[in-house]
Amino acid sequence: MRWGIAATGGIAQTVGRVIAGEPGMRVSAVASRSKERAAVLGRELGAELAFGSYAELCAADEVDAVFVATPHAQHLEVAEAAIACGKAVLCEKPLTGRLDEAERMVALAREAGVFLMEAMWMRFNPLIQRVARDERFGEILGVRAEFGFHQPYDPAHRLWDPALGGGALLDLGVYPFALAQLLLGTPLDMHVTGSLGPSGVDAEASVLLAYPGDARATLETSLLKPLSNTATVIGSGMTAEIDASFWAPRRIVLTRPGAEPEELLLEPGEDGYRGEVREVARAVAEGRTESTIMPLDESLAVMRQLEEARRRLGAR
Repeated sequence: MRWGIAATGGIAQTVGRVIAGEPGMRVSAVASRSKERAAVLGRELGAELAFGSYAELCAADEVDAVFVATPHAQHLEVAEAAIACGKAVLCEKPLTGRLDEAERMVALAREAGVFLMEAMWMRFNPLIQRVARDERFGEILGVRAEFGFHQPYDPAHRLWDPALGGGALLDLGVYPFALAQLLLGTPLDMHVTGSLGPSGVDAEASVLLAYPGDARATLETSLLKPLSNTATVIGSGMTAEIDASFWAPRRIVLTRPGAEPEELLLEPGEDGYRGEVREVARAVAEGRTESTIMPLDESLAVMRQLEEARRRLGAR
């Protein structure tokens, strides 16, 4: 599979290196609004082509799949171009900065019969997958998850800029919401408290989600203070304590009444990035247009919750 990398920032570099190291894959092209920056990353990843526009990347015959690594506000533009060219799309989380744009992206992919998947690498972490399918938990009664750090206010920084999809919820909070969605499904009700930054984006949020059968998820995210970045999953038969960073854990401890704690450790060389790019290649080879591990309806469900939380806070 020949990949094109759209953008040259940190996540583009990280996932690009994973792709370049995977058997049966290679990075064939990199694009940026600066062709010079694209060429620099392209040389590092072994790509033959560098483009100064994302449209050129998407149209290139040498590209089979596009990894969209631009800021959230540009995701739809790049993904739409790739879909129009029939290229498989792996789009960095969240799919977009707004629900209507995410719905349009999904509709375009489905109408065109082109593969699209959100790059929610947490879902592809082997330890998270073990928790999700372990029947010893019984009924999941609660999820607690938090992700936060102190990001000094700078109106030009993407996390504080509303034009770039800034705010704690879209960039950090997407992980706690995605974990709750994976384990509990779509909530019945939501309670939100928080605050806004000077630019009008959400600076922090505490969210309580209610589900059928009295299950609850307590989620927190912040750009104002460091949080534990851990998670707890409480089941009727077992509890999991997920170490930081819970979206990319290397260790989870399971506890059950009357049993010794069980420690799960991530195998060396495994992580969610490898899992997500392998899923793209596997799905395309099998003729699938959606992932069974990260379905598009799940991505849209999380986007609806994020947008509602931001609406309730009055975020821009």
